[in-house]
Amino acid sequence: MSDRELDAAGITDPHLRESYERCRQLNAAHGRTYYLATLLLPPAKRPYVHALYGFARYADEIVDDLSSELSGEERAAWLRDWGSTFLADVDRGWSDDPVAMAVVDTIQRWSIPTEHFVAFLHSMAMDLTVTEYRTYEDLYEYVYGSAAVIGLQMVPILEPTDPEAYERATDLGVAFQLANFIRDVGEDLDRGRVYLPLDELAEFGVTRDDLERRVTTPALKAALRQQVARVRALEERSRPGIDMLDPTSRDCIEAARILYCGIVDEVERQDYDVFARRATVPLRRRLAVAGPAWVRARRARRVGARSGGR
Repeated sequence: MSDRELDAAGITDPHLRESYERCRQLNAAHGRTYYLATLLLPPAKRPYVHALYGFARYADEIVDDLSSELSGEERAAWLRDWGSTFLADVDRGWSDDPVAMAVVDTIQRWSIPTEHFVAFLHSMAMDLTVTEYRTYEDLYEYVYGSAAVIGLQMVPILEPTDPEAYERATDLGVAFQLANFIRDVGEDLDRGRVYLPLDELAEFGVTRDDLERRVTTPALKAALRQQVARVRALEERSRPGIDMLDPTSRDCIEAARILYCGIVDEVERQDYDVFARRATVPLRRRLAVAGPAWVRARRARRVGARSGGR
């Protein structure tokens, strides 16, 4: 499958193919929902999306590998050095790094602005020093770099038909990240962080100490209900952007929207008890979304091929 995708994308250099394959493996191993959605894209586009995932995952591992014995300062230095080297490689148009090689190639082929990668690295660095956010505005600085720019990086590959697609992609990326924050309250506490705006929790009488007790009180349920409402509002605002993409890209993003934002549906189903178990979209739901989407995506690719599309 990977060779077919690389051939379709016209990626022939052996070292470059190895780098793209490494990124694909990172995606398959760590991003099941993301990887499933990627399979709805035409084969020629998949390697580039894998590369963007590989970049994000590699940087995230530097920050959040709980098995690492490195200190926070050592991780910060590693991230800073790796990020600086990566950005220098982008400037020269080539990298020898086994992951960054494919990412730099993707940036060059699709003219993806470097500023999106700078913003991502900035947010990853914030994770090493910032442990909580008082307001949503404070949190948004982090979320923009950790999630919104992922969507902005992808839009050129998805071939937008309207410039507004970038704004809608920002909304969807933020919705994805906020849904994860709601689901992962306990896991984030294990890392010493809280990604729910503390001033908003305080409106319901919930403090960080309350979160640390890991008891789902009526007050916490009410606070989480407010956070879920924000995810749904952003999701709704993002939806017109999907029709602003090339037809061969729409099913991928629509499936991702349903599955990622569906996390908050699962949180609701378990009555907001985010500490008892991790809310995940069931396999049957993922397959129910992906199956029909795969049929539609194949049809869109056939139509595009007949009309001379990519």
